[in-house]
Amino acid sequence: MILGFFLAPYWWIVIPGLLLGLYAQVKLSSTYKKYMRIGSRSGMTGAQVAREILDDAGLVNMQIKEAQGHLTDHYDPMRKTLVLSSENYRGNSLAAIGVAAHEAGHALQHKDSYKFLQLRMMLVPATQFASQAYMPIFFFGIIFQAFWQSALSLIIGIFSILFLFQLITLPVEFNASSRAKRVLAGMGMISGEEGRGVSKVLNAAALTYVAAMVTSALQLLQFVLLRRE
Repeated sequence: MILGFFLAPYWWIVIPGLLLGLYAQVKLSSTYKKYMRIGSRSGMTGAQVAREILDDAGLVNMQIKEAQGHLTDHYDPMRKTLVLSSENYRGNSLAAIGVAAHEAGHALQHKDSYKFLQLRMMLVPATQFASQAYMPIFFFGIIFQAFWQSALSLIIGIFSILFLFQLITLPVEFNASSRAKRVLAGMGMISGEEGRGVSKVLNAAALTYVAAMVTSALQLLQFVLLRRE
């Protein structure tokens, strides 16, 4: 998808978003590595923390699965399953329990019918289609210049969907982190100092979603300006 941005005019508009995304990834990587080396006083693993949070919320039948890869942690709303990467599933670091609690926060959102999570779930099929359709439409418009303006209109529609998805993702992710911090402290799983470490990890992760939203907005602006020519 990035290739298309640089083949089109106004490609420079997306540079701030790309730089912010790069900074966010570096910030997350360094913060996560730092707190991966600091163990929690409770000694609980990410899987144990997630299990206690889910059980306390009455989600005793929800599965917690281990997955390979780095930071592959996520909540699967379709299967109602929590998936934690091995380092966070088995690890007892502040980073591990923070990430685990965050993903459990998404499960709590689902249980509570949190409206922004429901909206994001509704947009997933359209977002997946839009992501796959962009490049074929872009190159079709380049090859067949007679259809370029029509292709641009479709591309603007595609990036409107992608931007809306990223925009809705922000409250979902911030709310999950807020729930995570609150429940970890409320259930006595972390102390005050540990809470600050968990907050730094979750705030660094949140910045990646902000960067994704900004990038989507700038990509949309790029093609709106191009369409107006």
